Amino acid sequence: MDNRKYAIGIDFGTDSVRALVVATDNGEEVASCVSLYKRWSEGKYCNPKLNQYRQHPLDYIESLTEAVNGALAQCDKAVSDGVVGLSFDCTASTPVLTDCEGTPLALLQEYAENPDAMFILWKDHTAIAESDKINEVAKHWHTDYTKYGGGNHSCEWVWAKMLHSLRVAPELREKAYSWMEHCDWISALLSGDTTPEKIIRSRCAAGHKAMWHAEWGGMPELAFFEEVDPLLDIFNGHLFTETYTSDIAAGKLCKEWAERLGLKEGIAVGVGAIDCHVGAVGAGVRDNVLVKVMGTSTCDITTAEYNVIGNRTVRGICGQVDGSVLPGRIGFEAGQAAFGDIYAWYKRLLGWSLKFVADMPALEDKILAELTRQAEQLPLTADDMIAVDWFNGRRSPDDDPLATGKLLNLTLATSAPEIFKALVEATAFGSRAINERLADEGLPIDTILAVGGISKKSRFVMQTMADVIGVPIRVVRSTQ
Repeated sequence: MDNRKYAIGIDFGTDSVRALVVATDNGEEVASCVSLYKRWSEGKYCNPKLNQYRQHPLDYIESLTEAVNGALAQCDKAVSDGVVGLSFDCTASTPVLTDCEGTPLALLQEYAENPDAMFILWKDHTAIAESDKINEVAKHWHTDYTKYGGGNHSCEWVWAKMLHSLRVAPELREKAYSWMEHCDWISALLSGDTTPEKIIRSRCAAGHKAMWHAEWGGMPELAFFEEVDPLLDIFNGHLFTETYTSDIAAGKLCKEWAERLGLKEGIAVGVGAIDCHVGAVGAGVRDNVLVKVMGTSTCDITTAEYNVIGNRTVRGICGQVDGSVLPGRIGFEAGQAAFGDIYAWYKRLLGWSLKFVADMPALEDKILAELTRQAEQLPLTADDMIAVDWFNGRRSPDDDPLATGKLLNLTLATSAPEIFKALVEATAFGSRAINERLADEGLPIDTILAVGGISKKSRFVMQTMADVIGVPIRVVRSTQ
């Protein structure tokens, strides 16, 4: 009889949900399944020209159900019976406005097709004006509530996004009562109670993306938000003071979701966290070691003991939070707003004419493979093209969502592989800038652990990065 215990990890990515079944005694990966978001795949509710990226909560619900059931379908019944808990990581900041019961407004009939009632994806940049206002007030307030967030509240983060929705969609104000990060809502949903004042909130998400900090007793004071915009009074008394690290349970799996997922009622539901932070734990993050999660963008995660950082704050990163990565450590996050997205853009650009022929995706992949082959054979010269990697703004160091990418030294003799080489070097130097900022602030990096698709797919990208940064890079074996 199989007496082993299992856990299910559920990753809500930008495009899909992945469910992974793992044995708790040795970490064996037993089964996994991926489910694409249906509406997102169709491009619904998004407008790239406006940097608007929204996801419907039904995509999360449907793909979660499909992914977990798909993974368990690959297992014996003894595995399903042996599952003792499940937990989540999600993109962040990906918040949503909710009503007084904690229901995302897009799940209410009257707002079902309203993009501002949906989850606002991490890479949405529609809230620049709101971000600027928050930062302006913070720099003149008696307490700089942005100081543990690198000295800036990004347009990618909670308060800017929620204020933007309230401003541009006044019809939402009638039902808007609170907000939730994706990882908090999904844990509460599966636990059976989404009441805003009752749910367990992730310290990881709140600390890095919502200006929560124990130094000022939780969230910034009400007067600060009123100075930013009186509309934020909507949330007064409807949020939280305490946050929780991911080594505790947020609740127990309720009957409805136990039946939907084919699991036992009452098993543990973990406190969710930001995807790159959980990925860093899986990769083996530790002090002076940077985990680089390499995908459409990058997230760079490291940790330090309390006495190493003391009362200092690191400038220009995406936050430093007690327990956000590992309990008993300060977790640090930085990253590049575009990485794999830049290569994908260039592939699409060169493949534009292929839309007139059959089998376009296969031909685009061949283009990228040949670009790589030729680019890695090019010599380094003083006349090489230079590129800047801010194609989706600059995230770290020193956030600037309005920054743009650049290509310099173009001539009539410039070839496609030369441009690709410059783009790869740009992403590598963008990574180097992050490492240099951490070192300048007393957090030197000795080793990089790389996870994500690019780390396994492109030896050229990884070798260029190691050469440019000047530290060893180890690629984590697991594909999960």
